[in-house]
Amino acid sequence: MTKFRLRLWPRSLAGRTVLIVVLGLALVQAAGLTIHALDRIDLQRMADARDLAGRVMSLYRVVVEQPADERDQVVAALRLPPDVAARIDALPPGPSPDILPMPAAQRMLRVGMMMTPLRPDMRPRDIRLFWDTQTRRMLVSMRLPDDRWLSVSEVANPPRPWHSPGFLWAFLLMTVAATALIVWAVRRMTAPVMLLAAAAERLGRDVNAPPMEEGGPLEIATAAAAFNTMAARIRRFVQDRTFLLTAIGHDLRTPITRLKLRAEFIDDDELRRKFLADLDELEGMVSATLAFGRDLSSTEPVIALDLPALARTVLDEAADARPEHADRLAYEGPDHLTLHARPVALKRALANLVGNALTYAGDAIVRVRPPEAGMLRIEVEDTGPGIPAEDLARVFEPFQRLERSRNRETGGTGLGLPIVRNIMRAHGGDVGLANRPNGGLVATISLPC
Repeated sequence: MTKFRLRLWPRSLAGRTVLIVVLGLALVQAAGLTIHALDRIDLQRMADARDLAGRVMSLYRVVVEQPADERDQVVAALRLPPDVAARIDALPPGPSPDILPMPAAQRMLRVGMMMTPLRPDMRPRDIRLFWDTQTRRMLVSMRLPDDRWLSVSEVANPPRPWHSPGFLWAFLLMTVAATALIVWAVRRMTAPVMLLAAAAERLGRDVNAPPMEEGGPLEIATAAAAFNTMAARIRRFVQDRTFLLTAIGHDLRTPITRLKLRAEFIDDDELRRKFLADLDELEGMVSATLAFGRDLSSTEPVIALDLPALARTVLDEAADARPEHADRLAYEGPDHLTLHARPVALKRALANLVGNALTYAGDAIVRVRPPEAGMLRIEVEDTGPGIPAEDLARVFEPFQRLERSRNRETGGTGLGLPIVRNIMRAHGGDVGLANRPNGGLVATISLPC
């Protein structure tokens, strides 16, 4: 039941607002209809009492004009409709749980009867009106001049509060028009929220995304201005960090070059070799750091490209760079698939993943999956030793090297996978790693298409 209620409860703000307002409108309409129905029932009963008064006074006039000893025979000889009954009693009917007085209608009936032209001595000395709930009859008792009571009862028409078909059509038309107005107003009111969500999504994909338009109602304009201020601060923070990183990397190149030149004057060959190897590794880290900074600040435009052709190009270049692994590189997927992306950045990300697979496993399969639900997947598989499950997320942190989890050789600078993740997230996608059941690792890229 909880799941069923959750399905009925809309997930969007606009849907919830519309549902609440429409339910409130329905409750107000139902209350209004109930009040209208009760009023129509009272009015109908009063109208029935007025009509009954005319008929009863006609009977009363016929009876009261007769001698007192002949009135019983006159009442018994009256030809009345099937739903009307009349009799003369010594006492009027008293109120009971089934017989209820009708004071308002009684006053109206008394006024109507008093207007009937009769001699003063023939007018009814008392008039009482009751409602029999069990038989649904209206009962009128009038006191004759001889102190007896003429009681006339008639079956009342059933209440028909919805007898007017035009009213129901008007009610339905009013409800539909109000619901349409509510839906339109709520959609207009919540549209800026969707724009804010879209702007946040763009900012998550590209820190240099254009700012929001600061228009609309005061609250929305204030929220848009606050969002633009936040985006500008984030952009400035990222730029400062990127400039600092690239500046440090760039400034380190000059002393590294000087140290290489001075290392050539070392007489000990073994010491010189180790010294140069350390400097080469340091220079590689600096180059990777500069590349990392360039990827963060890249403004490469998005264009339409053929993804399978790009993947084959990456594999061909990897085969040229490492001919010994050329026969262990493969592509699987469609022959042509258009994707809007930054070609240089995407090529760099694929090259990093293929390079990692060749370094740690000696083979790589690039597989492009057909788009599903607006997302496209690219998988890069290898048959290496994989990565421990607890380190699958940590390897995306900058300068994290887990070469012991895959082999004993040195594993690069630790910036390849962070670069891949930055590129994918800049495209609005992401990348993840998973160990294959039969051994090896699979890197899965997801991109919007």
